[in-house]
Amino acid sequence: MLQMRPGCERCDRDLPADQDGAWICSFECTFCSDCNNRTLHGRCPNCGGQLQPRPTRSGDALARHPASTARVFRPAPG
Repeated sequence: MLQMRPGCERCDRDLPADQDGAWICSFECTFCSDCNNRTLHGRCPNCGGQLQPRPTRSGDALARHPASTARVFRPAPG
């Protein structure tokens, strides 16, 4: 099951589990659409893997299996 991390690792924007707009790699590194479109261009800066749209989780599934609250923040250098 996906961790559903709560924020973008690059800009720290909130990424609710029940909304579109998050991108993940196979290691579940998580980024917002803006960071993906502006600088990452579909590649994870941590592992080099391909970024894919993260599925959403809502309703009963989200209630039974809540999203992670652990934030990972690795701002871009510079």
